[in-house]
Amino acid sequence: MIDNDILDVGETDGYVWVRINGKGSFNSSPPLKGFVERRIESGETRFVIDLGDCPAMDSTFMGTLAGLAMRLAKSSGDRLQLNGVCDRNRQSLEDLGLDALIDIDPADTEWRAHVDDVRGSLEPVQDEAEASDAAHVLEAHRQLCEASEENVKKFATVRDVLEQRSAGN
Repeated sequence: MIDNDILDVGETDGYVWVRINGKGSFNSSPPLKGFVERRIESGETRFVIDLGDCPAMDSTFMGTLAGLAMRLAKSSGDRLQLNGVCDRNRQSLEDLGLDALIDIDPADTEWRAHVDDVRGSLEPVQDEAEASDAAHVLEAHRQLCEASEENVKKFATVRDVLEQRSAGN
């Protein structure tokens, strides 16, 4: 089980709000994915992922964001929105072409004026989530490759190793 302090959640202006506490990593991506997917299945279509307390992200986390953004676009036509993205994270997202899938710190959104109020009302996610495993990491890297053709070369070795590991189980 994952520590539920990784994610705080709430709602504002018709958006489901998810705040990442700490590094966006292979540890925080399974509970994020599980929570957002359950909300999509229940009919939610508008999401903000708040990265204001997220100083860095690994490729598994960014692959999870890519997968969620693609699923949301396919199911409803809506775009995943990110708030509080530091320069380092913005550069990482742009380097992987994820800015084509995700709205990064959009200026013209309903929630922009209420960020501080929303952050004060968030609560730890109540759902239990499983720890990251090789299958989750592999899926996240496949999503990165689907998001941008340039990522296929960047992550070929990682994907090959993870696919071999999965085939061995």
